[in-house]
Amino acid sequence: MSHENYELKAEARERVGKGSARELRRNGLIPAVIYGDKQAPISIALNTNEVTKRIHAGGFLTTIATIDVEGKKIKVLPKDYQLDPVRDFTVHVDFLRVSGNTQVTVEIPVHFVNHEKSPGLKAGGVLNIVRHEVEVHCPADAIPEFFTVDLSGHKGGASIHISEITLPKGVSPVIADRDFTIATIVAPAAGLAEEEEGGEEEANA
Repeated sequence: MSHENYELKAEARERVGKGSARELRRNGLIPAVIYGDKQAPISIALNTNEVTKRIHAGGFLTTIATIDVEGKKIKVLPKDYQLDPVRDFTVHVDFLRVSGNTQVTVEIPVHFVNHEKSPGLKAGGVLNIVRHEVEVHCPADAIPEFFTVDLSGHKGGASIHISEITLPKGVSPVIADRDFTIATIVAPAAGLAEEEEGGEEEANA
């Protein structure tokens, strides 16, 4: 699971629209909606400080939460949030209802370890990260916190593909038709220059 579950208290809101949303924000609240699981959407209002704290803590969109709507507790996964383009504060949040069999599509961060055990990096190469996150399908109650790529033994010029990541049971990449690249190890520029010079000399000879 990505992060520890948490609970947010919410108020049901009957009025919707821009005027109502502005009034909520003036009162320190964020308008939000809970949808999905073949049920009618519920419009709610959440404490701005609580939501902002959760967003800044990381893993917001990959962590299951419980929303207490005036005594009724609903299990949800945050699906999206909007920020004010000028003042950079949260203006709206969308939550998806989840149950034991809910499948979700989420982006999981990729962590790289054992840089010092990579011959390519030790020789002065550079790790070129193609995908900082991988989009996957997985059960809502079993979202991985991150994927780990072990760089041990990788030489300069190596490509690291999704097949090198051991995915948990029930987790599959959204891109399923090819073994896509996660990162490459770019050989040192000096080494490349020497190879090019050597090639030119051979050609001249």
